[in-house]
Amino acid sequence: MSGERMYRRGFRFLRARWRVVVRLAAWSVLESGQTFLTGFALARALDAGFLAGRATVGLGWLGAAAVAVIAGAYGTGRVYAAVAALVEPLRDRLVRDVVDRGVRDADRGALSRLTQQVEIARDTFAGIVMVSRSFVFTAAGALIGLFSLAPLLLLVVVPPLVAGVGLFALTLRPLTRRQEAFLVADEELAAQLGLVCPGLRDITAAGAEDQVAAGTRERIGAEQRAARSLARWGVVRVVSLTIGGQLPLVLLLATAPWLLAHGVTAGALVGALAYVGQSLLPALQNLIHGLGTSGSRLAVVLRRLSPADPAAAEAGRTATDIAAAGRSAPDTGLKPAPADVPEPSPSAATTTHSAPPAAVTLSHLTFAYGPFSEPVIEDLDLSVPHGTHLAIVGPSGIGKSTLTALMAGLLEPTGGSVAIHGVPGTRPTQRRVLIPQEAYVFTGTLAENLGQLRQETVPEAELLSTAADLGMTALVDRLGGPTGQVTPGNLSAGERQLIALARAHLSYAPLVLLDEATCHLDPEAEARAERAFARRGGTLVVVAHRVSSALRADRVLVMDGSRTAYGDHADLLERCPLYRDLVGAWSGPSHPALALRDPDGVDAVAGARLSRDGRHVVAYGPGGQVETAGDLRDGGAVSGK
Repeated sequence: MSGERMYRRGFRFLRARWRVVVRLAAWSVLESGQTFLTGFALARALDAGFLAGRATVGLGWLGAAAVAVIAGAYGTGRVYAAVAALVEPLRDRLVRDVVDRGVRDADRGALSRLTQQVEIARDTFAGIVMVSRSFVFTAAGALIGLFSLAPLLLLVVVPPLVAGVGLFALTLRPLTRRQEAFLVADEELAAQLGLVCPGLRDITAAGAEDQVAAGTRERIGAEQRAARSLARWGVVRVVSLTIGGQLPLVLLLATAPWLLAHGVTAGALVGALAYVGQSLLPALQNLIHGLGTSGSRLAVVLRRLSPADPAAAEAGRTATDIAAAGRSAPDTGLKPAPADVPEPSPSAATTTHSAPPAAVTLSHLTFAYGPFSEPVIEDLDLSVPHGTHLAIVGPSGIGKSTLTALMAGLLEPTGGSVAIHGVPGTRPTQRRVLIPQEAYVFTGTLAENLGQLRQETVPEAELLSTAADLGMTALVDRLGGPTGQVTPGNLSAGERQLIALARAHLSYAPLVLLDEATCHLDPEAEARAERAFARRGGTLVVVAHRVSSALRADRVLVMDGSRTAYGDHADLLERCPLYRDLVGAWSGPSHPALALRDPDGVDAVAGARLSRDGRHVVAYGPGGQVETAGDLRDGGAVSGK
């Protein structure tokens, strides 16, 4: 949201609550009464009381100042109540905006905005109202007091005060930009860590530690540079405070002989020193520190919490976001597949006299997680013919799972369209089924789990045939057949994936999407599963976990931002450097996981028959993690061994 639009919305917000604003001003006047009497009563106590030999008069003026302090304290309490009447409606409005955006735009940052940034906005807005109001009324009380004592005092105090406040005002916009740049850098680092931490096992298995560390190091450096730039502007704030709050004290002392010679009394001079030292200097210090830190922070948070302008939402990010990040918007989206690459022919099992429409058609597909996010997928054109086996490969976090979610209808495109077998739309239908990495298995019979995607009861012979095709006959026998009870906690990750794969195999969906749905199976079990889907017919799209999966595919889509490539294995090895790197990383050793069939009997992934073959232990999860019962040949748990 632009600064002008944000100010307009702020003005409308305050105008709608003008009664609260008037009440806040009235109590602030009562509170500022003590500011006026701080210097005036002190001056009168000296001039008309103690210096004139009238101690009773002097004590009377000091007593009046004490009564003003008590009245001011009462006014301060009422001020807090009025500020709360302004702050809480703002918080409620921001919460509604965040929830609406999170639901409407599938905004991944909605949780952070709801739990953290809304509270930041609430607290900083309250602080800004307090310090701004305090400075305005304190300065007014002090200046009125100086004028009442001797108008000549204003010539000494006002010029440096105005200069200090003006210098500080000039720093607000740069401070806001650098505060926003720091927040952007912090969010990018958090997003990077959010992608890296859950994928450490995959990073290690692919040998990509150096690349991931380099990317993380770059984001840490960006946040450090933004923090240093923000800190440098703190020096200007100190200069502003020195000029506006401390220089008037020096000038009053330096010009004291001249002031006394021109009719300023000793009491008035002492009162002026009290006005500056006890009222103006603390108020200016609170204003500079409050607005300098909280003000710029509030402007940034409100801009990110509030709905974007329509043009900015269409572009995906506002110009302010891009400028604050200190760089132009990078081209991170996917590019259309090369036009000169021929499409694969449908398999013989699915070819008919009239060729069916493409299983998946993506037209200028673009997707970003929220209006301020950079596109994860941008302007992608792709056609996957019916019967094709497509493998999707690329670095972790590049958007492979996002693409499969778009194909499955779980996400709606920001731009472009998705069509499944010629039918446009993004809502899930019976034409497709998606199996994610973490397979869903529920408590119930095995037949209920396997037939979840079928409306009618699946015949037992068909269940057993599918189980045999996928290599899970031993698991079916161990569970007691199709009517055996399934307890998800007693299954290994590989066994849960086998059940989910069988469920998809038994469905009528002609398009099957496997998002690393075989990552917990060994290569032999993974190959058997993919061959079973090939015999089943239809179209198979696999987010490849190993190079062997890409080798079995008809076509491979390599996702890497602007360097996206599409073709078969041999073609991509020749013309796609990233694909060659991925194949090399897949083919090389993985650390710290040991190679399959290691002499010590430790495998990197779970075999399809792990729970019964008694030959392997899985190196999976953190050290000392307790595996499920039955993972060892004797039926016990791995525990800390």
